[in-house]
Amino acid sequence: MTRASWDEYFMRIALQVATRATCDRKHVGAVIVRDRFILSTGYNGSIPGLAHCDDVGHLMEDGHCVRTVHAEANAICQSARNGARIEGATLYVTASPCFNCFKLCASAGISTIVYGEFYRDPRIFEFAQEAGITLRHVDVASLAPTPQEPS
Repeated sequence: MTRASWDEYFMRIALQVATRATCDRKHVGAVIVRDRFILSTGYNGSIPGLAHCDDVGHLMEDGHCVRTVHAEANAICQSARNGARIEGATLYVTASPCFNCFKLCASAGISTIVYGEFYRDPRIFEFAQEAGITLRHVDVASLAPTPQEPS
């Protein structure tokens, strides 16, 4: 069996994190990594302690569900809550950041964003180049399933 690359490894973890998402409009997972160590994870879900879309429905504004906090923002918040410095880190996220999350990532000092599917906003490419942030795409559909333990 071929050993997974670091991008494949961390993207598979982000895909697993996405399974915790609580807004069925889109399940997104994020993992923040520095020096090949996981600093934090996040998935799209409601503010901690408040009702989730899966339980009470969506709160829609302009075609977007605003009940949830995006995966990238949740991963950044988890880092802050736990005192993990993320400057210079890499963000692995199953869908490219929306523009607001991209701005949070840039402001938090994330230097590389590795994303699965492209999601909505091409402005991230121009602003990433201007800000010196590396964007890399990993085709999540091509990731081989992780090996399973024998039953």
